[in-house]
Amino acid sequence: MAATQAEILDALKTLKLQDGRDVVSADYVRALSIEGTTVRFVLEVPPELGPTMEPLRQAAEKIVSGLDGVEKASVLLTAHGPAQAAPPSKEPPQLKIGGHPKPSADQAPVAGVDRILAIASGKGGVGKSTVSSNLAVALARQGRRVGLLDADIYGPSQPRMMGVNKRPSSPDGKTIIPLKNHGVTIMSIGLMLEEDQAVVWRGPMLMGALQQMLGQVEWGELDVLIVDLPPGTGDVQLTLAQKAKVTGAIVVSTPQDVALLDARKALNMFEKTKTPVLGMIENMSTYICPNCGHEEHLFGHGGAASEAERLGLPFLGEIPLNIDIRLAGDGGTPIAATDSPHAEAYAKIAARLVAGGMA
Repeated sequence: MAATQAEILDALKTLKLQDGRDVVSADYVRALSIEGTTVRFVLEVPPELGPTMEPLRQAAEKIVSGLDGVEKASVLLTAHGPAQAAPPSKEPPQLKIGGHPKPSADQAPVAGVDRILAIASGKGGVGKSTVSSNLAVALARQGRRVGLLDADIYGPSQPRMMGVNKRPSSPDGKTIIPLKNHGVTIMSIGLMLEEDQAVVWRGPMLMGALQQMLGQVEWGELDVLIVDLPPGTGDVQLTLAQKAKVTGAIVVSTPQDVALLDARKALNMFEKTKTPVLGMIENMSTYICPNCGHEEHLFGHGGAASEAERLGLPFLGEIPLNIDIRLAGDGGTPIAATDSPHAEAYAKIAARLVAGGMA
């Protein structure tokens, strides 16, 4: 039988601090979750205590691991606020992503980048990241100099989809050297973390991370930087709209009514932040059986096109629901990098963007 939250907190109350309080009464225990026999939580300590609290984290992990019904305990240690100064070193400091945003001028351009295209969706699960990676590759195949910024901080998937897994280098501890594959320059928070490591950050940390990935990455000379945004209308979206000179946004939706409801929220957010919407893409638009050739509209059909027409926005194109697209992304080679017939859908959208001067 799995341990309960009450049992875990009672056990952690035995872990005392120097001032006599325990970690529970001091409100250090955050984001406690129980998944079967696995327990995860965060110890969030004051910034001035951060460098000395690793033994506390280890002790907490040991206490919870010893409880009946717990086979694995995973404890993260965070300390928000300015870090203590590091001792002098002859080596460049190790670059870290995350921290509070630095003051900057509103809508500052990104050095060397001509255009910034934000790829957004009102909700998760509509294939926004798949569209982002394939569109980046399709544009690169048409001769454009393309960058891809994975700004989905909590769920970065571009390293897997673009087939990159090395940690970016930082020769001076400040500038980040991005990776490249399939003709695209790539940066993602996922490249700075282990693949299964969770990001446990509040809004200011998210905004600081985005600001770093925009301003500290050595993007080089790019015709277009595609930014794969998180789903929804949160801190990252607002920060990008307010702090970067965004050329425009593209909203991805399935034709399903529920997805379109949330897509309208994303469109409304861009309207409020005065970010031009360049058009809509309908993903998972149709399914063709590979055995008999029968076409089925599993999520409906034409919903995004109708919505774009209603709002007076360009409809950029349809992407089918196809297993080859999924397998290609999971394998690290987006379908747009191949000569598959399914690459043509992305190539047509890329061509429309180039012809319209948007990319």
